[in-house]
Amino acid sequence: MDGAKALQFIEEVTENADKVQQATLAGILSENRETEYLKRFNLDGATDRGTFKSKIPVVTYEDILPFIRRIADGDRSPILSSQPISDFIISGTSGGEGKLIPAVKQDQDIRLKQFVLARAILNRHVKGLDEGKSLHFMFIKPERRTKGGLMVLSAITRLFKVDIKNMPADAMKASSSPYEAVCCEDIFQSMYTQMLCGLYERERIIRAGPSLPRAYYGSSVTGSMSQYIPTVDYYSGGLPVISAMYVSSECAVGINFDPFCNPSEVSYTFMPQAAYMEFLPLDDLEFSEPVDLVNVEIGKEYELVVTTYNGLYRYRVGDIFRVTGFHNSAPQFRFLARRNVLLSIDTDKTDETTLQGAVERAYKLLNESKVVVVDYTSYADTATIPGHYVIFWELLLKDPDGWPSGEVVEQCCLAMEEVMDSVYRRCRVVDKSIGALEIRIVERGSFEELMDYAVEKRSATFSQYKTPKCVKLQEMVELLNKRVVAAYFSPALPHWAVEERL
Repeated sequence: MDGAKALQFIEEVTENADKVQQATLAGILSENRETEYLKRFNLDGATDRGTFKSKIPVVTYEDILPFIRRIADGDRSPILSSQPISDFIISGTSGGEGKLIPAVKQDQDIRLKQFVLARAILNRHVKGLDEGKSLHFMFIKPERRTKGGLMVLSAITRLFKVDIKNMPADAMKASSSPYEAVCCEDIFQSMYTQMLCGLYERERIIRAGPSLPRAYYGSSVTGSMSQYIPTVDYYSGGLPVISAMYVSSECAVGINFDPFCNPSEVSYTFMPQAAYMEFLPLDDLEFSEPVDLVNVEIGKEYELVVTTYNGLYRYRVGDIFRVTGFHNSAPQFRFLARRNVLLSIDTDKTDETTLQGAVERAYKLLNESKVVVVDYTSYADTATIPGHYVIFWELLLKDPDGWPSGEVVEQCCLAMEEVMDSVYRRCRVVDKSIGALEIRIVERGSFEELMDYAVEKRSATFSQYKTPKCVKLQEMVELLNKRVVAAYFSPALPHWAVEERL
């Protein structure tokens, strides 16, 4: 599909978004009508929206995990999808553990088409985009196999190890990074090689400057990645930072029609042919019925629910969006956050429950030193390379001479890391994309000052105030950092093995 046809296709499907959504749902249900999952709910071959909504429940990953386990263990019957499951795409969840999302050919074809559509939008804004070379930094992770022999890969790893054979023969020619460099599983060797190749090709790479306005920096700039925008801006010398698509392990449904907008204002137009989409109103997640794609309201916030060809039916993705407008009849969304996620550096997603469990594990070591943690909070420090978790503690000494030794606090750091989920520990041990956890002990009264700041500057009330378990405002981080009296790092790597949540 050339650029002109891609742009025409975008206009056609967004002008008839609801009709396209109904056709997409009918296609998915017709394709998978013989699956065990749909038969369980007595859908009886129906493909209309009303019957589907009345019989198929809204689910989370935990609800479908028994079916995923059977597929992973080698059951090749049509459990979730009538198409053969070729492998699994893995990601971190809001709960932290790796989700295994089935991959089928039709779903991957949709993802590749979304890439073509996004490319057409970029070509419309950046003339001559296909000229010269582009400098990319792309990294894969080692794949593993389930008990049943199916590969488990990250989305980017799958792109280069599986999908590459379905892409145009010259797909890598525009990149300064050769295929072999990208596919090196040692992230530091891969980065070095890609940088070296970029330097070698520097005369052919489109650069920034008055005579070369086509240069830009492509990146993921929403959610946990938004914390890296200042760093990217610094090292790129102020090049425009572009987020072209919204892609998750479950689906690829969003395209940014205004790629040169401010990174903090990125909105994605949800393409109605990519999946069947519903939206749970955030103000009443537990009791509200999901809203159809074309019926969302500007200014309101929703959680995305998808039905896809790869066997997800009314599945809660966990991503929260705010509606910012419409393109024709297709809504545009700004990504806000992952549901329940506090900390994230790489693919890790640490929620409040996991963090609390980690702190409680560390408490046990402190109790032996007659020390009490008055309060705590955290933040993801991305100023270091690699980034790392920082935990702020305010201590109360039962014994005036009972200040814990540095060794004890270091062991507390390690104890907390041992409680973190397998995705975090894999990033620490295997990928080395997360640095050692750090505990910063602050002086007495620091958390009272944090509360005072929230009340005076952030319009909080004393009666409603709760210490945030993660601070994201720079002013709050600076307030705590100014009161640090000691800092300690985890002295070793946490335990990690090839763990399967199956």
